[in-house]
Amino acid sequence: MSEFISSLERLPWLFISLSFIFAATIGSFLNVVIHRLPVMMKREWQQECNGYLEEYHADLLTQIRQVGIDTLNKPIDHYPEKYNLIVPGSACPKCKTAIKPWHNLPMLGWLMLRGKCAACKAPISARYPIIELITGLLVATLAWHFGPSWQFVFTSLLTFVLVALTGIDLDEMLLPDQLTLPLLWLGLLLNLNQMFTSPTDAIIGAAAGYLSLWSVFWLFKLLTGKEGMGYGDFKLLAVFGAWLGWQMLPLVILLSSLVGAVVGITIIVANRKGMRNQLSNPIPFGPYIAAAGWIAVIWGQPIVDWYLSAI
Repeated sequence: MSEFISSLERLPWLFISLSFIFAATIGSFLNVVIHRLPVMMKREWQQECNGYLEEYHADLLTQIRQVGIDTLNKPIDHYPEKYNLIVPGSACPKCKTAIKPWHNLPMLGWLMLRGKCAACKAPISARYPIIELITGLLVATLAWHFGPSWQFVFTSLLTFVLVALTGIDLDEMLLPDQLTLPLLWLGLLLNLNQMFTSPTDAIIGAAAGYLSLWSVFWLFKLLTGKEGMGYGDFKLLAVFGAWLGWQMLPLVILLSSLVGAVVGITIIVANRKGMRNQLSNPIPFGPYIAAAGWIAVIWGQPIVDWYLSAI
């Protein structure tokens, strides 16, 4: 193993190439996570609600059933009863034909199919190869920056989860605790050995990241009576505080705001006729925090040093 790692250090292009291929393959699985995890969560919420109704409102359920509507044990979606990240296998959503293994090759499978189902010719979203490509490029950048190291391993894991969180938040306006909380604890544990920052800075960073957006949330709600962001955003910023330390939080907040402003302005300009509707629609903030935090992982300290030297 040590000889293999040494060869990767001598041949950085090989390490970057292998990292891209591996990450693009993981990106194919992340497409599954982005699509299926929200469905699994909604089913879990439904089961919890059904359990509550059965225990405390049995009379109401009896009345509902008398009119022929059974809300219990009936999925709220059209997917199979057994539905998780593994089962059922990938299939065309229209004709249900199973996707062959070679059609699941990252990016190449979509190109071979020319963006259409092999059986029914229904279009396949370009989002799938795009996520695979983005995941590959992000991890290849980490490979170039960190080389074959533990920092590369764990920041790659962070990247995989951030890609999944971004996709889910764009689709569902949701940042699942099943993904954010493990990242938070992992960051704290890694920094026990000062992998990215000191344990003290990591703990303070986690608390400061959460409480900063929590304070903004409640201030906005008190002033307007509306909720300006979700609790998942607090936890995601806490993740970067735990990984990078409290010193990087101002940079992450600033970068996320800048990215959000640029994207928001772009959307408005591209939809001038529907500007009022665009402004009234909620925009997920999680993807901007994820992008800003990822940038801070690699270039955070150089950016801070440049800023301090410029003022």
